[in-house]
Amino acid sequence: MAALPDHDPQETKEWLEAFEAVLEFEGAERANYLLDALIDRARRSGMYVPRDLTTPYVNTIPPEKQVPSPGDHELEHRIRSYVRWNAVAMVLRANRRTNVGGHIASFASAATLYDVGYNHFWHAESENHGGDLVFVQGHSAPGIYARAFLLGRLTEEQLDNFRQEVDGRGLSSYPHPWLMPTFWKFPTVSMGLGPIQAIYQARFMKYLHDRGIVNTEGRKVWCFCGDGEMDEPESLGCISVAGREKLDNLIFVVNCNLQRLDGPVRGNSKIIQELEGDFRGAGWNVIKLIWGSYWDPLLAQDKNGLLLKRMEECVDGEYQTFKARDGAYVRKYFFGKYPELAQMVAHMTDDDIWRLNRGGHDPHKIYAAYHAAVNHKGQPTVILAKTVKGYGMGEAGEGQNITHQQKKMGTTSLKAFRDRFKLPIPDEKLEEIPYLKFEEGSPELNYMRERRMALGGYLPSRRQKADKSLDVPDLSAFESLLKGSDGREMSTTMAFVRILNLLVRDKNIGKYVVPIVPDESRTFGMEGMFRQLGIWSTVGQLYVPEDADQLMFYKEDKHGQILQEGINEAGATCSWMAAASSYSVHNQIMIPFYIFYSMFGFQRVGDLLWAAGDMRCRGFLMGGTSGRTTLNGEGLQHQDGHSHILASTVPNCIAYDPAFAYELAVIIQDGLRRMMHDQEDVYYYITVMNENYAHPPMPEGVREGILKGMYLFSEAAAGNSPKAPRVQLLGGGTILREVIAASELLANDFGVLSDVWSVTSFTELRREGMSVERWNLLHPEAPPRRSYVEQCLMQRPGPVVAATDYMRLLADQIRPYLPKRFIALGTDGFGRSDTREKLRRFFEVDRYQVAVAALKALADEGTVPASRVTEAIKKYGLDPERIDPWKV
Repeated sequence: MAALPDHDPQETKEWLEAFEAVLEFEGAERANYLLDALIDRARRSGMYVPRDLTTPYVNTIPPEKQVPSPGDHELEHRIRSYVRWNAVAMVLRANRRTNVGGHIASFASAATLYDVGYNHFWHAESENHGGDLVFVQGHSAPGIYARAFLLGRLTEEQLDNFRQEVDGRGLSSYPHPWLMPTFWKFPTVSMGLGPIQAIYQARFMKYLHDRGIVNTEGRKVWCFCGDGEMDEPESLGCISVAGREKLDNLIFVVNCNLQRLDGPVRGNSKIIQELEGDFRGAGWNVIKLIWGSYWDPLLAQDKNGLLLKRMEECVDGEYQTFKARDGAYVRKYFFGKYPELAQMVAHMTDDDIWRLNRGGHDPHKIYAAYHAAVNHKGQPTVILAKTVKGYGMGEAGEGQNITHQQKKMGTTSLKAFRDRFKLPIPDEKLEEIPYLKFEEGSPELNYMRERRMALGGYLPSRRQKADKSLDVPDLSAFESLLKGSDGREMSTTMAFVRILNLLVRDKNIGKYVVPIVPDESRTFGMEGMFRQLGIWSTVGQLYVPEDADQLMFYKEDKHGQILQEGINEAGATCSWMAAASSYSVHNQIMIPFYIFYSMFGFQRVGDLLWAAGDMRCRGFLMGGTSGRTTLNGEGLQHQDGHSHILASTVPNCIAYDPAFAYELAVIIQDGLRRMMHDQEDVYYYITVMNENYAHPPMPEGVREGILKGMYLFSEAAAGNSPKAPRVQLLGGGTILREVIAASELLANDFGVLSDVWSVTSFTELRREGMSVERWNLLHPEAPPRRSYVEQCLMQRPGPVVAATDYMRLLADQIRPYLPKRFIALGTDGFGRSDTREKLRRFFEVDRYQVAVAALKALADEGTVPASRVTEAIKKYGLDPERIDPWKV
């Protein structure tokens, strides 16, 4: 507006006076209404009126609108000061002995934000409340431990062993449920994972409530994150989901200390204003908490808006510098730019100016913001709280770029810290950096406990098992899959869909099944479930779908069971994590099945799936259209030859690559038993393919082998050739069929007998082998144990050849446990589009390459002459001089 000429100043003056009169006599609400009405009329007349998504750089809640904070403020300040000291002490003491690290500055900036929540807002799970979910910013963990210590939940020994966990006495560096299973609920490091998890936890709570499974009314999800952390794609990438679905059970608190690891977050602009625009544009309620109470009198004097102008023209880099200096510097370089502002603070001392606080350190402002957030309806809320990184550290790091790395404070800084927060530590004890505790029966300790008991109990706290396990169906329930396809061709994906249909119809567990898809239901043949189960929507279906006249139309339903997440693998994964942790978070076991293109699972959202292991998730990940040669038309990006390698890196992920429907049924039924009945903290990754072929019936006695990772699928009969050369052929997934075909080639063309083994999990075989190997290493005088692989193959004559649709490394995992000549074939390299036959020939995993590999292994052992290998290479048209397929 300033850039436009004012052609009628008198008219402008009259308009402004009229508006000020409305503001003064009728209030801000009426003034807002009139402004909105004017803007609406202007737009309807065809004028272009851009909407500004940011508001002035002041608190959203003015002083006269603040809900007063209850409680004993003096006691709360003393408690907060003790927590601050203990958080610093545990890091400094641990580093004196071990130098294992730890962060001081993040919690120092956020201490009051947490304190107000603990004292007044965050409910624990109790008889009267299901409990709020609090995602703690990972780098603030020392402060959470410090408060738990004051409450007697942690010992001094545990604090002294911060980041020293191997002996079982320490505390994990960040929130890790795997390492502290009764304390931490959610893993929030790596940065960015907390925000996206929180969104989908809040969304899943709505899903549970709408379906009548869990009453989540009144429960809130609180997510604490840093302003620098918001640069992570996962932090902001799904905020539109929360806005679109009106998740008013979700509250983000962004600790805007203006500083990331190496410098200002937005040195040349304002991160609070940027985030306000992002969140407001995504449909969130935005509460800016910028200035503390000491600023209120100055802002009240700012009738001409000059102070606000100065606040808005300063960039974050300047604000960081102000807090790294002193009151005299602020007087000169902030207020001193304009004589009127310098005069405004002329009566104030430099110390008075230095006490002008930021909103994120003012418990009264924080309480008002939290109160407004929990009572807001129809939108998620974000609180943008301005703080100082390293608050209280003084010259040791307050507002300085070094604070993230700062792990030491000298005696002078400790003394200043002690004096600033009025802590009862004599000078002679400062070097010891003692922990502070409140005496039993003290007003402070009583107050802490009373506040938490009034809110249901202690936090953080984690439930390890649901009160009630699920009664899962026996294997016989899947009889239609166990008896084979009777010559009809189908894919393992279709076999999975049949299993899923059986499960959702089960009277005991059907309603707890959560089918999750990104945007591939029809690809996976699941469209038949649209009408049967419905796709969950917060508003139901407000339109008639274009395929309404079809049997399997697209049906959205407020009570729907399917979670259809759009083209959003990260969001779908977080929905799966929310369902897979429901046993702990909501005391209700759910059975999530997330089916997706396998290439976009572990590869695309690997950090989330690692966190799922840490979080002790229980559920099924179904890697659809899996394998490098089965998805034949999609090319390089979609052909997965490595998801099983990635899955093997998560210790509690149980990974299988079944070839036949009965194998899939056995694996899923046992997974249900382990996770939903026995409540083991594991999750399953199972790959399924889109290649159609006939499925044989389940042989007798193979269930145990399927689950352990391999079993004898077929044994060659010696017949009239008892001395014929013999090999052991191992195949996984769809390539098992190539291995079976190779055994026929070897028998018909070269008189070589083959025993064929179906390997459902090379990874599980490796893990069992490692356990046996370790036991033998540590029991040198005991009779050695044998791995399951060795038990299967030790008495079987001939070398071993293994082939899969994945990198050679997958099959190579069992090499240490084979006292035989071993050749592993796989699909190393980039994928490409072509027919399955050509792709398998290109990657050298087809029947002909398996046959040649078997003959070469026999030749290496001296069982057949090398000329037989040459003969096979010529017979099957292989090119010995072609370039390695992984180099093309």
